[in-house]
Amino acid sequence: MIQLDPDECRVLGVLVEKALTTPDQYPLSMNSLATGCSQKSNRNPVKSYEEPLVYDTIDRLRAKGLVVEAHLSSSRVPRFRHNAREPMGVDKSELVLLTEMLLRGPQTLGELRGRASRMHPFASTDDVKIVIDTLMRRDPPFVERIAPAPGSRADRYSQLLCPDLHPVDVTESTPRSTPPVPAAGQLLDTQLVERVDRLETEVDELRRTIEAIAHALGETDT
Repeated sequence: MIQLDPDECRVLGVLVEKALTTPDQYPLSMNSLATGCSQKSNRNPVKSYEEPLVYDTIDRLRAKGLVVEAHLSSSRVPRFRHNAREPMGVDKSELVLLTEMLLRGPQTLGELRGRASRMHPFASTDDVKIVIDTLMRRDPPFVERIAPAPGSRADRYSQLLCPDLHPVDVTESTPRSTPPVPAAGQLLDTQLVERVDRLETEVDELRRTIEAIAHALGETDT
């Protein structure tokens, strides 16, 4: 499996994102790519990228076959596009979910659906889960399930192209990839847990919708 460093994750993620969200401005110039890497919305962590750093990163991605230069007769400056699907062996829906995890870190199914829908529509969280399961079954896997964030019951999913890209906030009693275990003697109401999980997913989706509306109105996406 292809391995990426943090800067490669950001640059590749931006190229995939912009190809789907702003196709009229794609392929990207070096200036547009640096701006996309540095933007405050849909990025975690927020980081400033200068053109020399982006250019060096592009060279490494080109060596891995993930980025190519696009020669356009209408443009005087070099432009670049991603070529990720073929060398990575993924389809569009898989690449979109990986891109969201590269740009924003571990997320729940509801968060992934809400955020990735700006690039590719997912009818439900079940559809997202099907794609995630496919990525987890790859050999080696592209995605792993990790413990819920503190205070939540919803499992999160993290990409493995750059495993240490985003710190994972889990408690010492809750190891990675293992769901929370109830205390000894505690009876777990399965139906209640399932209801809570569904409600948390719905809240996540509602929050993403509000963020999208705020972004459309020119507010900062937090």
